[in-house]
Parts: sequence; C-alpha cells; structure tokens
Amino acid sequence: MTRLIHDQFAKDYLAELLSPLGTVNPGREVSSEVRQIDVYFTPNSPSDEYSQKLGLLGKMAATTALFEPFRNPVNSADVLSCLSKLLDVNAQIQRLARRENTPIIDVELPKLWILTPTASTTLLNGFRTIIDQENWCQGIYWLADYLRTAIVVIHQLPEVEETLWLRILGRGRVQERAIASLNAMAIDEPLRMTTLELVYQLQSNLSRNQPTDLEVEDRELIMAIAPLFQEQLAAAEQRGEQRGEQRGEQRGEQRGRIAGIQQGIQQGIQQGIQQGIQQGIERGRREENRLILENLLQVRLGELDAKVALFIRPLSALSAADLTRLLVQLSALPVDENGVRLAQELLAEHVLRMYFESEDERLTNLVPSLLGLSVDDLEVLLLQLPELSVEELLGKW
Repeated sequence: MTRLIHDQFAKDYLAELLSPLGTVNPGREVSSEVRQIDVYFTPNSPSDEYSQKLGLLGKMAATTALFEPFRNPVNSADVLSCLSKLLDVNAQIQRLARRENTPIIDVELPKLWILTPTASTTLLNGFRTIIDQENWCQGIYWLADYLRTAIVVIHQLPEVEETLWLRILGRGRVQERAIASLNAMAIDEPLRMTTLELVYQLQSNLSRNQPTDLEVEDRELIMAIAPLFQEQLAAAEQRGEQRGEQRGEQRGEQRGRIAGIQQGIQQGIQQGIQQGIQQGIERGRREENRLILENLLQVRLGELDAKVALFIRPLSALSAADLTRLLVQLSALPVDENGVRLAQELLAEHVLRMYFESEDERLTNLVPSLLGLSVDDLEVLLLQLPELSVEELLGKW
C-alpha cells in the first residue's frame, strides 16, 4: 500500500520539478498492451539558470527522456520492462518519421533513466553496465550505447548539492538527510517550497495508514518531515511580522504626521508608528495564515469552493498553535468529494469556536444549518458573527 503512495509521490515530484524545462507527460501509454511510462519528458527552450539549480536532474533533462523511479531496488525483470517501454517509444518515433518522410537523428531519441535506491552487483554485472567518470558522477551505470539507458543508484550518489533533488527519491536515512538539507536553503526558494508541498502531501498520505501498517522507515520519514512543517509555519509567521513592520512603519509615519500637526509632531509620530507597527504585524500575520490555509486546501482538495473560501479569511486570525492543529486535521481528510464536505464542516466549526470561545454543543449542531445557507447569506452572517452572542445566533434558526 505505502509503495503506491511513494510511487505517486515520485511521479508528482519529477513532474513538478521538470515542468519549467519542458513538457511532462506522466502515465504516457505505449504499445497495444496498455502500459504506462511513469514520466515522459520533452524539453522546451532550456533555462540554464533553472537547469543548474536542478543539478544532476537538470542535466538528465537536457534531452527527451523516460524517467522510471522505483521505491524498492530494481530487479532484472524491472529493467527489462523499462527497456521494453523505451523500445516501444522508439518504434513509435520511427513510424511517425516514415509517415512524414523525415530523418531520425539518434541524439534526438529519448534516454531512459531508471531511478532505484540500490542495485545489486549481480544486476549491474548482468547488464554489463559501465561508469562514465568523465561526464557523470558516481552512482550512474550505463548500459550499451545504443540503448541510451542508465541505472541511477540513488544511495551511491555523492551527498552534494548537485544530487539533492534525486536523493529526495531515495529511502531511509538517505531520503531523510536529503529532506533535512532543505533547511539550509532560503525560505523563499521556489524549488524548496514546491518540494515541501509535495513532501507534506506524502506525509499526509502516509499518516492515513494505521501505525501498524507502516514500515519502520515510513514512520521515521513522517517524524523527519514534521519539523519542516513547523519551521515553514514559523517562517511564514516571521515573514508576516516583517511585512507588518514595514507596512506599520509606513502607515505609522503617515498617521504620526497628521497627529503631529494637532498634538505635537514628535508625540504623534511615536504614537502613529507604534499603532501602525502593531496593526501591520497583525495584518501581515493574518495574510500569511490565509495563504498557508489556501495552499494546503488547494493541494488536498483542488479548486476551493466559495464556502470554503469564505471561512478561510476569519480563520486567518487563529494563533500559531490553533492554526497548526487545524492544518493537521485538514491534512488527514480524504482527497475526494467527501473530503470537501468534511473540510467545510471542520472550517465552520472552527469559525464558531473562535468567535464564541465556547465548547457549547449547540454550536456544533449549528454547523449543518450554517452550511445550508446560500453563499451570499453565509457571507453576511460571517460579517455579523463578531457582534452576536450565542443566544442571538441560535435565534436565527
């Protein structure tokens, strides 16, 4: 069960990282016997800067390629199956070239990259693999030239920045160290943010299994990912405070000038700055919380419906501790229509608890009535909630 979760993570991860460089086709079908290539990649106009950021993975993406990632070590049957897909693709290209009467250039044919955590010496010797030390690093084993195929043994790759994005697809300690190394990157690095979103999704999918169903390394992986989740929240809150301070200083100076004319320039500036900083920090914090909620729900549920969007704004005022608890609950929801319904109920209940600071069961019982309102009526009611008592709210039904 968890192998399928890791397989889907690997496909999504490669698709996200490679998409800026070209066209990614996950699950491309080949041959009359329906089989799928995990990731089929066709490069567009190359971006040297982005390719360099991807390091070894960017170098692999310089040409059309088939990527076949494996969670468990490959065996000879796995390699032969991948080679069969490559040959089927080459046959399709040749048929198309004959129909269009165009020549085929060997260097334009796709390469096959088989990504495996480990590989036995028997397997590598059985396919007569060689190492190209002049052009490629340790851990990459090439088959015969005309096969245009390499077996990438992830756990043998040197643990340097250039191989990071491939080591994320490893297992056990190798994968954990690669994920942990994301801490050294800038918080706003797009590659880091994209990878963390997918890693959080992996953690959420793994966490749905009963602990007894998980392998030891999966449980350890969940524990390794958790600190990154907390760090991302803390970083988001810090960015909110910084933005708030900047906005607060600007607004404070403006208000200070006005107050200064009336009550004294110096006193007005000081009061305006302090008030503006506090307001700016709070607004920045709420904006960051809103983005975190929106991003998580979009990753989990896809496009947000109107009611979910209405609940997000008041919930952006939650404290860091309360927001973390809500995010953990949301991450455990199923990714289907039932998950959307459960998300609406969970968000509605948290809004009511936040405004009324009460464990009154009557509030929980109000959730279906709240969700039964039209979008317009719900929006009006949410604006009224801060002014209502529990009894006044209950009196509306």
